[in-house]
Amino acid sequence: MKITLNRVIALLLIPQIILVKWIGNHPEIVENYYSNGLYPKISYFFRTIFGWIPFSIGDLVYFSLIILAIGYIVNNRRYIRKNLKTFFINCTMILSIAYFTFHILWGFNYYREPIASKFNLEEEYSREELVSLAKKLITKTNATQLKITNDTITAVVIPYTKNEIFSITLDGYVQLKEMYPFLSYQKPSIKQSLFSTGLTYMGYGGYLNPFTNEAHVNGILPTFRFPVVAGHEIGHQIGYSAENETNFIGYLVTMNNKDIYFKYAAYTYALGYCLNDINKKDPNLFKILLRDLNPGVKLNYQEMSNFWSSYQNPLEPIFKSIFNNFLKANNQTQGIQSYNAVVSLLIAYHKEHTL
Repeated sequence: MKITLNRVIALLLIPQIILVKWIGNHPEIVENYYSNGLYPKISYFFRTIFGWIPFSIGDLVYFSLIILAIGYIVNNRRYIRKNLKTFFINCTMILSIAYFTFHILWGFNYYREPIASKFNLEEEYSREELVSLAKKLITKTNATQLKITNDTITAVVIPYTKNEIFSITLDGYVQLKEMYPFLSYQKPSIKQSLFSTGLTYMGYGGYLNPFTNEAHVNGILPTFRFPVVAGHEIGHQIGYSAENETNFIGYLVTMNNKDIYFKYAAYTYALGYCLNDINKKDPNLFKILLRDLNPGVKLNYQEMSNFWSSYQNPLEPIFKSIFNNFLKANNQTQGIQSYNAVVSLLIAYHKEHTL
């Protein structure tokens, strides 16, 4: 077999995977030398380059690559059919390059030490602790909704544009840095995705482009949910990959914001996860707790439910399955269910910090 550069790069995919998995078994190495060493420099560099641009460069790159790939396949389909082996080698070479670039630019963060160790949190919790936090969150949520609307039956409407929410989120990170310096965020690069409608059909609220380090939020999300998702995506950007951890960061930065609308968004966000957990374990108790919510709060939850329901389509489960497998391949054994694991962090945190 003739040795070519394409073949060599393609074959390098195998030792790369082995090396990544070996490094993944040593989170202290990742934490010290990558997540707190190389990555912050890489992230700062890309945010400096792309952060000031008002639209997503990463979205344009993805779109261009997809168009080029389709065009190449269509224009060279006869050659590809006759040279399937060469085509396979070239595809593997591209995958090898992408795998290397992904991990160097961001992906090693999947193997860092859990954020619970930063906060000294024990993530085990009892049913009683879960119910106790849910009741406290119901009280805070109801009180905040009443304070904003002056009645219990009106849904909260956040009176800000999406860009204003970004700005207030950045203010929240400045405040959060005073409490937790390791959550410092500089040179912001957070944007609405150019393909927000497509993201919605896929069932996603946002994403981080690991190659340009731009944080993206689904621009057509209801503003009721927008603040926490913005905080979540920035959490990815500062080096936390696990979805439960960035859910937690999104909650913290939104809950500790001085803005009352942001506090309301955070309380309802955390409460939703707690109630969902309770519903899985005790549906009758869930129904009882749900009755304690102000009607206006229920309207906000219904707003989110109606939004996602209106975009349901046969392809969404496929996209969710792909993402689920992607997460499992990157050290998140619970896959897409890892989002729900934020409950243990919330309970542990509020054992030490009163709502």
